[in-house]
Amino acid sequence: MKAFLPLGVAVVSVLATASAFAQDAASGDAGADRRFAVVGGVAVLQPDSDPIDGARLDFDGGFAPTLSASWYATPNIAVELWGAADKFEHRVRGDAGKIGNVDSRPVALSGQYHFGAPDRIFRPFVGLGYYEANFDGETVDSLGNGGHVGIDTAKGAIGSVGVDMNISPSWFARADARYLHGRSDLTENGAGTGEEVKYDPWTVGVGIGARF
Repeated sequence: MKAFLPLGVAVVSVLATASAFAQDAASGDAGADRRFAVVGGVAVLQPDSDPIDGARLDFDGGFAPTLSASWYATPNIAVELWGAADKFEHRVRGDAGKIGNVDSRPVALSGQYHFGAPDRIFRPFVGLGYYEANFDGETVDSLGNGGHVGIDTAKGAIGSVGVDMNISPSWFARADARYLHGRSDLTENGAGTGEEVKYDPWTVGVGIGARF
């Protein structure tokens, strides 16, 4: 429960700000002629609960700030570049407890469809794209024989759902969830082990965006 406290505080802050200014969104065209948007926020990322077959390992979830930039080809169709502004930190656990740490930093390019007119207060959206996640800071010392474990870059598909709440023609609040499906190779002392890591995390995030 404590792990979700930072996200809860961010949610409350976003909703408080949006409630104070949401009436402005109904006062006219909420950015129909604005083709670019940026969003800054925070997200929690939780990897797959069984990332390596037979290894009995688990990666804890982590928080990180996120950034995104979007270009709207039409008022409803956008291309978004999204990623972590800092690393997600994960504790690696085995049967005996913590056995190390690893950091991940995903970045994704997606196409999105935003439902409804730009002047609607609430605008849900869906997206589909491609992502890569770089791993570093691995301190997992062994798979049973004393070797240093590394994880290659994960690559795969990303799906997203979310909703924007217009605060004014220039500003909006966002809540979203993303699922990243991909695989990466496991290495030991720099050599491939033939095993794959099922990264497959989901993220839940909130943020504040600006259109221009």
